[in-house]
Amino acid sequence: MTSDSSSQPRSERVVGDFNRILEPDSPWRVGGFQLPDGSTWQYREPDAVVLVRNGWLQVAAVPFTRGHDRVPILDNAKHMYFSRERFAVPEGGRITFEIEVAARTIATRPGDVYDGYVSWNLLDLTTGWAFDFYTGGDGVATVYGRLPFPGVTIPQTGEARAFCIFNELHDLAATQGQVHAYRITYDQGADTVEFEADGRVVDRYEHVPDKLTGFAVALGLMTEIDIEGGKSVSCHGQGVIGRWSPMRVATEG
Repeated sequence: MTSDSSSQPRSERVVGDFNRILEPDSPWRVGGFQLPDGSTWQYREPDAVVLVRNGWLQVAAVPFTRGHDRVPILDNAKHMYFSRERFAVPEGGRITFEIEVAARTIATRPGDVYDGYVSWNLLDLTTGWAFDFYTGGDGVATVYGRLPFPGVTIPQTGEARAFCIFNELHDLAATQGQVHAYRITYDQGADTVEFEADGRVVDRYEHVPDKLTGFAVALGLMTEIDIEGGKSVSCHGQGVIGRWSPMRVATEG
């Protein structure tokens, strides 16, 4: 936190409108990336079931079917929505995102959050930065990384250019269908990012080497499994049901 954050102007709003998720005017779109050959890879499971009720979004993809044999970033994300808005970070200030997330997994490997999970991602698609929470049926992890998304030029700053640090939260109770309350705060002035789960700080990184100016938000059903021998092995009959509440976004500065 910057030393004068208490005197900075604060704004707060709720972002949801999941009832428009299938309409052209929705604040959300199906996630994906344009590839060097001009084609577009979409994160869309063809038989996914989408339900909006009481303001929450629920998506079920059982089983997972999508895969890519060469690019892990395309292989692991199965079904995702990206916010159309890029939420701006005040110069020298802070931005905080809050959401509630629940996951149910079907036929995933017990104790392996990466075999199938619900994601909540803050993505800077201009630099490759990602701050995430991964929620499985019996585990939760945070992610702090700078990734080679298609079409992104990664800055040459810090100790490593491209990296992804996963932190499994073994002291955070997680059961099938449990609702978790998450908060991520990025402080541009202090160069820090802080992760909170269920009311307590569970992770914090200092000395973020870039001044990030904004984030898109992603809501996804994913795996995190390495490609083996030039072949995707991320689908083996497992699936995930994810739920997301409307999101609260607050800025100071």
